Amino acid sequence: MDRCGALTDWGPYAQAIARWEALTRPAPHPTDARGRLAPAFVEWIMGLPDGWVTAVPGLPRGQQLTALGNGVVPQQAARALELLNPPLHLCRTHPPPAA
Repeated sequence: MDRCGALTDWGPYAQAIARWEALTRPAPHPTDARGRLAPAFVEWIMGLPDGWVTAVPGLPRGQQLTALGNGVVPQQAARALELLNPPLHLCRTHPPPAA
């Protein structure tokens, strides 16, 4: 059931939606009243807090989707930093080689 109390048929994605809802919050309806992609759904699926983009005053739907589309999923960014940055304890015990 989505935020508005309506049932959404997620079809083959039902298990994935349920898993993400268990980790975050209930999924917003994926489309608006006109059948267009809902920015709140994109915000949710990216793992952003409710209203992170959609509650910005004066930001219309198109700009919300642009901001979300140009954004980075926080979980992916965190993992990238973990992989790209050596652990601090290694830097202290193994100084860089002399030039």
